[in-house]
Amino acid sequence: MKSTHSSGGEMLDPVAAYDLVAPVYARLSDERRAYLDSIERLVVGEIRLRSRSLLDVGAGDGARAVRIAAEAGLRDVILLEPSAVMRSLGPAQASLWPMRAEELRSQQGSFDVITCLWNVLGHIFPAEARLETLRQFARLLAAEGRIFIDVNHRYNASHYRAMATALRFLRDRVAPGDANGDVKVVWDIGGRPCATAGHVFTHKEFAKLAQAAGLRIERRYVVDYATGQLRQRSYQGNLLYVLR
Repeated sequence: MKSTHSSGGEMLDPVAAYDLVAPVYARLSDERRAYLDSIERLVVGEIRLRSRSLLDVGAGDGARAVRIAAEAGLRDVILLEPSAVMRSLGPAQASLWPMRAEELRSQQGSFDVITCLWNVLGHIFPAEARLETLRQFARLLAAEGRIFIDVNHRYNASHYRAMATALRFLRDRVAPGDANGDVKVVWDIGGRPCATAGHVFTHKEFAKLAQAAGLRIERRYVVDYATGQLRQRSYQGNLLYVLR
């Protein structure tokens, strides 16, 4: 997966884009395997003992949720995935919510674990819809449950390079706004680009969203997007949050 601000090419709705990406999703995941595996290990390590239920929001082909559930001993798993093609690749016996994350207000439940991983939150627009999604996570979370969200970090200089990151930082200082983190996300599908809208976050922005949704950040990890290694400084990676 790569992000760019280039203006060429048709911009698809994120769900339509994932319908096209689905046939190569496993390959794209393999290209980021070190990072994705690291995120999964961190999530499993933070799941409370005696947890039983998982809601994975933006589940893709469901493989991630199946692995997390198996490692953590979670027996009740629901996959939320709006892309019909992605859902068709999922486990045959999976419990599915075929909807967008923004539509969660129509659902009921109580989950020990809610995951929203690989910058799924960054494909939800506008900013008010991201806030509403987090509010619904808070509503659906069990009393002792935890929410896990990783986001692409706008100031990840290790990935976006120093000059681009400096320009982003300067823009946020001079002209702050919700749209500053909006980017064009482009996937390579058999040599053809598939483009959709994405959003990359700052820690300050995410913390503000979490607080407005009634959530508390319990822990933050900085994870190198290339190697999956934990880093000390935020500009060295993407951000994984543990929320309650």
